[in-house]
Amino acid sequence: MPAGDADASGAYNAAADLIGRNLDAGRGGKTAFIDASGRHSYDEVASRASRFANTLARLGIQPEARVVLVMLDSVDLIACFLGAIKAGVVPVPLNTRLTARDYAYILADSRAAGLVVSDSLVETVLAEAEAPPVVLVDGASDGPDGQDQGQDQGQSKGRGALHDALKDAPHSHVTAPTKADDMCFWLYTSGTTGAPKGVVHLHGHLMATAELYAVETLKIAETDIVYSAAKIFFAYGLGNSLTFPMAVGATTVLLPGPPDPVSVCDILKRERPTLFFGVPTLYAMLLASDQLPTSEEHALRLCVSAGEPLPVDLLRRWRERIGVEVLDGIGTTEMLHIFVSNRIGEVTPGATGRAVPGYEIRLVGEDGAVCAPGEMGVLEVSGPTSALMYWNQREKTKDTFRGPWTRTGDNFVIDETGVLTYGGRNDDMLKVGGIYVSPFEVEGALVKHEAVLEAAVVGHPDQDELIKPKAFVVLNVGVTGSPALVQALKDFVRADLASFKYPRWIEFVDELPKTATGKIQRFKLRADG
Repeated sequence: MPAGDADASGAYNAAADLIGRNLDAGRGGKTAFIDASGRHSYDEVASRASRFANTLARLGIQPEARVVLVMLDSVDLIACFLGAIKAGVVPVPLNTRLTARDYAYILADSRAAGLVVSDSLVETVLAEAEAPPVVLVDGASDGPDGQDQGQDQGQSKGRGALHDALKDAPHSHVTAPTKADDMCFWLYTSGTTGAPKGVVHLHGHLMATAELYAVETLKIAETDIVYSAAKIFFAYGLGNSLTFPMAVGATTVLLPGPPDPVSVCDILKRERPTLFFGVPTLYAMLLASDQLPTSEEHALRLCVSAGEPLPVDLLRRWRERIGVEVLDGIGTTEMLHIFVSNRIGEVTPGATGRAVPGYEIRLVGEDGAVCAPGEMGVLEVSGPTSALMYWNQREKTKDTFRGPWTRTGDNFVIDETGVLTYGGRNDDMLKVGGIYVSPFEVEGALVKHEAVLEAAVVGHPDQDELIKPKAFVVLNVGVTGSPALVQALKDFVRADLASFKYPRWIEFVDELPKTATGKIQRFKLRADG
């Protein structure tokens, strides 16, 4: 069933589509997911999802109620996400690295009727929050007396282990009569500042991202093995690890822990994925490690980067070391996945690429007019995957969702051929001597230096309170910061860019603050600097 296509009754359910298209095609016995517990077939995923859907009904969770999922990447997370959708319940997967305060806010803001949480995360998630009526712990088990762990006085019958709750649930479930335009799932994003925002997506959005980007741009196929370093709890990882492979019957490798170079390289060698999704920071870390596979040790045919623009030097070095192209692209939580991307055989180094077919883009200047080629403006996008709204945030909804257009807050320049080049976040742009300077441009110059692993540039006032670029630099392993290196880096940037763009100050740091998607949180550096 094509994305969002309803049956004769007008019904469409995203989970039923993703599961059913594989069972109907005879792929039930094929491995769908490989996680820390082993290999799991499409038949098993279908069964697990139905059991969770039935469990939600037994526990009294009604359609359109929210169930928050704070779970490590695993087949259990896949089953809970799909099972909730199958039941007409709205899953809300959350970042597993939030603070107790964030969890408390989101559980209250979403009015969650249920929570499924990995056992290692329970203490943090519920430290400051009022627990929902139903709390199921993934990885927990019955206590020695046969009672569910945590079933204390005053706690609901829904408290306990996920495994135990699913034990007697039927393996088949009648799909809820949802429609393509019904609310399907939420993703929370905090952006750069402010309280987390609940981004509301519809049933038709999941398959639309797969058909427009994964199938048409990445040429994903049933024979692919997919590994995404980006986790399922945010939009990029959700598409990479769940929607895209299930849309065509491919196989996904899931890593519960952090994607450090050792773990990632082990997966590349052991499971031999053909599609790899990462972020620029990880590509830099992999290139700096001694763990990268040789050409004989990996099976990659294509890599993808998002989260932050991919520096030209990283692209060049990855090609030389791995022999595989990296497609840079941009997507947002509000649009669910990538809508501007380079193409196979059409990579423009340093550029983000062209609009993905099915999406329209435009750049809007400070005066509200659409920019001409060569002019910098804020990127706006129109397409079939735009979120419905931010939950409970009417003013921010109106500011971002403007009729058919969704405002990204990212500055770009477009050339005559439609290729977009990133110019930094709208709120990160620097005005130096009356001229706008993109922090990304200065960062790109810095990382070309052999001593530099990563860099972030923000505005900083000089003695006259005039804003000038300041750089925070992470050095490569074995390199020590010194006044001589500071001067060398300044001279290096001066030789590469217009002289007024060089960083007046350079501070060496062990790491840069980042979001879960790998985006540098420059607002934190501005506050600290």
